Amino acid sequence: MEEKVLIIIPAYNEEESILNTYKTILEYNQTHTRQLSTIVINDGSKDKTEQILQENEIPHIQLIHNLGIGGAVQTGYKYAYENDFDIAIQFDGDGQHDITFVDALVAPIENGNANMTIGSRFVEGSTSEFKSTKARQMGIRMISGFIKFFTKVKLYDVTSGFRAIDKYLIKEFSMNYPTEYPEPISTTRVLKHGKKVAEVPVKMNERQGGTSSIHSWKNAYYMINVLMSIINIGIWRD
Repeated sequence: MEEKVLIIIPAYNEEESILNTYKTILEYNQTHTRQLSTIVINDGSKDKTEQILQENEIPHIQLIHNLGIGGAVQTGYKYAYENDFDIAIQFDGDGQHDITFVDALVAPIENGNANMTIGSRFVEGSTSEFKSTKARQMGIRMISGFIKFFTKVKLYDVTSGFRAIDKYLIKEFSMNYPTEYPEPISTTRVLKHGKKVAEVPVKMNERQGGTSSIHSWKNAYYMINVLMSIINIGIWRD
């Protein structure tokens, strides 16, 4: 019996790209035996995102208030848990993630080789030309180094939002998921609890619309708080 796979799309002011993103999933389903379910979490968008979702009958949950990326994604994990999905995939609504890499992302989970997989731009085999700014890449390398120090596991694209998790982690994340800096923090927690994380080479694109949730003026604040959170996990969860 084929495992049930859910695509979770957190969306905040994604009127320019959300419909095209959803259409890529429909196209995938038309050409693959694996059928992907989708839930968009409209995180209190102030543009026409909700209107587009309703007019095109796109499955979604509308949050009255903006919870941020962590709260929006956790809402998706709660939906996945309550509807008994086997694998949940976090997938951006801005066109950055390529749906054709879903099979590669879920394969290590289906084979029992990983509890979580991360779509990576920085491992061998990636064809991604878009690798973010030099400053952002430097920050990613620093976070990667801290995670390795406390978990003994080297990961490269630690802020990637293109990720898949298994049924065990769906339950865990539905109950406890970081509201801030969710990707590196949740990954560190997973590793500290002895679960397996694998990176999978993927291709990523530049945003098709909207704006990033991490603005340049916040980068120093972001870095300091991520690193302090990783240190806290490393110290208290040994």
